Amino acid sequence: MFPIRDHNPSGRVPYVTYALMAANIGIFLSMLPIAGDERALAQLYYDYALLPRRVMEGDGFNALLSSQFLHAGWAHIAGNMLFLWIFGDNVEDEMGHAPFLVFYLVAGALSGYAHVLADSTSYVPTVGASGAIAGVMGAYLLLFPKARVDILFFIRIIPIPAWIMLMVWFAMQFVGGMGATPETGGVAYWAHAGGFVAGLLLALPLWLRLGGPKFWKATHGHPPHPPARYNMPKVKRK
Repeated sequence: MFPIRDHNPSGRVPYVTYALMAANIGIFLSMLPIAGDERALAQLYYDYALLPRRVMEGDGFNALLSSQFLHAGWAHIAGNMLFLWIFGDNVEDEMGHAPFLVFYLVAGALSGYAHVLADSTSYVPTVGASGAIAGVMGAYLLLFPKARVDILFFIRIIPIPAWIMLMVWFAMQFVGGMGATPETGGVAYWAHAGGFVAGLLLALPLWLRLGGPKFWKATHGHPPHPPARYNMPKVKRK
């Protein structure tokens, strides 16, 4: 179950979302020349990746921000940027450009700290924007629970309410975190779950200011502007 788009383009240009995508992609491309240099990568990760034990020892706090802009491979950055593109524009539209940027960075930092607490003795570097993007997804769930999201389910594209997709995703992070061991590695499940909860809580004041349940009633749980309509391609069988 993989989201590919939503049906709710923002009401204004999401400059911050686009800038964050450009920054992540630009930094990733700038790392390619040292991709085969283990010594250079080790130094880069020591300086800018999140090392939980180092943070617990009172050092490397800058990585709570810098690690958000590093990625470990093409699939890693492609997946993160797809999720940011799907969910970021509507949240930015509702929050405003500058507040959204602050929200994104704070949610990412809190997700990183959740990872530190969950894996406090680890010196394995952790990188990626997924914690911050998980925060965006938490805010999206609170603000637009009934927005339609198209998911790729095996070979079919199926529109479903955002709350179903987001809650299934969150449950997967929680279950993954419960079953993760140092040997399984690879995914910072608690950073994802922590970022999601952080984003939901950080967006709560905005939701209340908009009217809380009255906002849901007025918008029917959708972004407050006309949805996009996509024509699904018809396939003839023979």
